Order: sequence, then structure tokens, then C-alpha cells
Amino acid sequence: MATNNIPNHKYVIETSDLEIFYGSFKAVTGVNMKIERNKITAIIGPSGCGKSTLLRAFNRMNELYAGTSIQGLVTFEGEDIYAPHVDPVEVRYRIGMVFQKPNPFPKSIYENIAWTARIHGYKGNMNELVESSLRQAALWEEVKDKLHQSGLSLSGGQQQRLCIARAISIKPEVILMDEPASALDPIATLRIEELMQELKKNYTIIIVTHNMQQAARASDYTAMMMLSGEGERSGTVIEFGETNRIFTNPKHKRTEDYVTGRFG
Repeated sequence: MATNNIPNHKYVIETSDLEIFYGSFKAVTGVNMKIERNKITAIIGPSGCGKSTLLRAFNRMNELYAGTSIQGLVTFEGEDIYAPHVDPVEVRYRIGMVFQKPNPFPKSIYENIAWTARIHGYKGNMNELVESSLRQAALWEEVKDKLHQSGLSLSGGQQQRLCIARAISIKPEVILMDEPASALDPIATLRIEELMQELKKNYTIIIVTHNMQQAARASDYTAMMMLSGEGERSGTVIEFGETNRIFTNPKHKRTEDYVTGRFG
């Protein structure tokens, strides 16, 4: 996969008529999106409309599930990430992911980052990388004196920030977050949202969230997903735009009903 084919392009990821299948079942249909560089894009919508499936398509994580396939196009820096010559491991290297449930490795705080960097071929100063990654994840001051304790000994919010530090240690360009605060208390959730605002200075962030208040607070752009029609079980993006407009002046009646709590 070429490096930064269009480094100054406004949009990092673009989809065109994207459809995602689990076997013969079409889970997501007709998605056209342009993800802007160094912005936070939220994907919201009711359960079962394909939000996480769409998110995983951006770094080919769906391929880890047997029988999945896509039609249409997903480009990263102008290149089709599903082209036959593209290595999905390299795609995931450049488009990192943080999952819903914090999943630190059963290793020390230090090794959670160092081990990840090593397997990706990092040859630099490991101490500096660990500190830098933890600082970027707003965790360094809390753990600098216990780096050799287990990452599993941290609180839930700290574990999630450790997972974010682990993801950014390999210097991705995009960070995907699948409901990263859903298992956290309100204070830890706010820390994650504040961290996202810092991270977007250097990374492009795409977040799936069921929390509309979080989307309204934290994101620059919002994609509203719904099932595509009566009797149709495929999810699609019915509206996409600046977050403030989506929440205050939606164009689609179903978006208005959802963000105002009238969706049934």
C-alpha cells in the first residue's frame, strides 16, 4: 500500500456505494461518506443498523469474520484499501482501532505499548515511545511510577486510555473507536472525550456511539444510520453533515425524530 498518495487531500477516507454482506445477508447498503482529516466523525443510530459493521469496513476488520464481503469502494488517502495488492495488516497498521470494552494485554503497562511497537518493527528508543504514547493518551502522570504493574490493575477508564496509548504507539493516521466509553462512568467518559479533542490535532477519529449527547459534544461531523426501509434489514447512512446542523436542523424526518427522542 503506497504511503500518503494524496497527503494534502482534505478527505482521508471516502466510500462510494459501499455495501457490506455477511454471507448473502446485506448488512449495510449504499453508503457514501467523506471523512475529513483531523476531525472527529461520529456514527450514531439505533441498535442493529450496522454502525459497528460500517466502522470495521474502514480498516478491513470485518474480514476477521467468516463470510463477509463488500461491494463498492473504500479509499484511504486516495487508494482502494480492498484492492487485491493491498495488505489488510498494513491497512490496520495505519488505521488503528479501540474497542468498546477495554482490552489491555495481560502484561505490564510498559509492555502493553512496547510489545505492540516491537511486533510492528519499532527500532527506536522504547522508553521514549512508551512515555510519549502515554502522554498523548493523558495517562503518563497517573502511571509513570507503576509502569511494571499489570495493565489489568488499572481502572476501567485508565485501561481504555492505555488501549488508546497502545493504538497510537504505532503512529496510525486514523483511529477508529467503537463505543469506547460505553462501559465507563461519566467522569471517565468525559476524560475520553477531552482526550479525543487533543488527539484530533494529530489524528483523524471516527467514533461509533449510542450516546447522542456524546456525539453532540465531541464530534465535528455526524453520520445518522437507520435501517434503509420498510421490511429492509440493511443499514444505511440517511444523513451526514456537520454535527451542529444534524442536531439542530436535520434535513431528514427520521433524523429529527431520533435526535429529539421521538424515534420508536
